[in-house]
Amino acid sequence: MQPYGPSSALLVVDVQNDFADPAGSLSVAGGADVVAILNREIARARAAGSLVVYTQDWHPPVTPHFARDGGVWPVHCVAGSWGAELHPRLVVDGPTVRKGANGEDGYSGFTMRDPTSGQELPTELDELLRANHVERVVVGGLATDYCVRATALDATRLGYATSLLADGIRAVDLAPGDGDRAMTEMMDAGVAIVRESER
Repeated sequence: MQPYGPSSALLVVDVQNDFADPAGSLSVAGGADVVAILNREIARARAAGSLVVYTQDWHPPVTPHFARDGGVWPVHCVAGSWGAELHPRLVVDGPTVRKGANGEDGYSGFTMRDPTSGQELPTELDELLRANHVERVVVGGLATDYCVRATALDATRLGYATSLLADGIRAVDLAPGDGDRAMTEMMDAGVAIVRESER
């Protein structure tokens, strides 16, 4: 199967130092391993005329997303910090959509939640994809059970034919099996699973 073409996009989710580097504050086991895989995928996508879009957590120093401010996560991906930067070995060949910059909560590249009202707010990702006539998306990055899961589920909800790059994701597994459960949920929602070995 060839997932790429002019009406397709590769979504590279949150491959940032705090997630992908072992020294990161919310390091995902094996997170750095996705970089080389995603770089090959970025090259395939661009060669086929596909758009590549990167998402990036971009939090203020104080946000309800962080445990010290009432959330569940350690401080991570603070705007302008080393941890928030995309991994230095990641090939960046397309626009970046930043999320959480005003303290919003949530995981998806497409949507955020206002921390006070709980109202769901769109990022610019959907508008960007539609402006480029994208109908199909392939999702990879970090982490399977949070931002990748939420982004893939939102993509299907918004009407995109959605595939998940199974080789190019890793899970937090806050509870054992979270990554596997997220994979099942995505497949049940209609997300197709693609692997490098199958192409």
